[in-house]
Amino acid sequence: MKHIKFTLSFLLAIVISTTAVTAQQNKTIGIQLYSVMPAMNSDAEGSLKRLAGIGYNACELVQWGGDSNVFGMKPSEFKNACSRNGIEIISTHSGIQEDSDTPESVEKRWRSLFQIQKSLGGKYFIVPSYNYENTTEGVKAMAAYFNRIGKIANEYGLKFGYHNHSHEFKPLNDNPSQTMYDLFTQLTDSGSVCLELDVYWAQKADRNPVELLKTYPGRIKILHIKDDFTIGQSGKMDFESIFRQFYANGHTDYVVEIETPASLRQKTGHDGKPLTETEIMDEVFKSADLSWKYLNNATFTL
Repeated sequence: MKHIKFTLSFLLAIVISTTAVTAQQNKTIGIQLYSVMPAMNSDAEGSLKRLAGIGYNACELVQWGGDSNVFGMKPSEFKNACSRNGIEIISTHSGIQEDSDTPESVEKRWRSLFQIQKSLGGKYFIVPSYNYENTTEGVKAMAAYFNRIGKIANEYGLKFGYHNHSHEFKPLNDNPSQTMYDLFTQLTDSGSVCLELDVYWAQKADRNPVELLKTYPGRIKILHIKDDFTIGQSGKMDFESIFRQFYANGHTDYVVEIETPASLRQKTGHDGKPLTETEIMDEVFKSADLSWKYLNNATFTL
């Protein structure tokens, strides 16, 4: 009888353990690789392995300046490195400022970037920031440019979009009742331009992320999930309401982004000296681990 009880208990433990592992693997939790940029630049594959070990299985890239390589690797090599670590590339951040004197050259550069992203398998191509004049005409010019480039992105099967910070929610210089974010969204074609809502920066600008999701349910396709540092620890962000509204809108794609706080860069070690870049990245990876656990264990994330 004792043997039977032991066997049943052992089998039950296996079932519970297997169920727990399956539950963890069912969630897709992505990370913007900018979060660990120095580590990626130093050892891309090692960093991907470290993120995969935490549990991240999706990522958003950074390609500053339209570099044809991805963290020093050819696109095909980088894609294979992600695949080896069970990480899916869903998006990238990059951008090219409009140049009215050389439109053909600008378009050629965009096409090169879109081709790279298509080969990597991602579905979003997001401009992380853009220099614009904070006036009605300035936003109109930016919107026209994004509409044109967005149509080109469509040819490659990509969703072209814009990522906000906080300044996009400031009143326009010539129209205090209007903001760049709202006017830009009104002037851009929903079939060519989407929005990646950085929920943290929106809230820093006193715009409720949930209300933005309600206002633009068909435009905001992907989220940046961010906090002061580690996701869920500041208590300032209502992530549950954000996720519930995002899912109600019919969307599921998001990535964690961790900004290295100034306080961490000012921190000193036991020797009294500032932390090295490696030590700072170790702290960021710890934050990434805690952030993943928070989202993985949350009852409101899919």
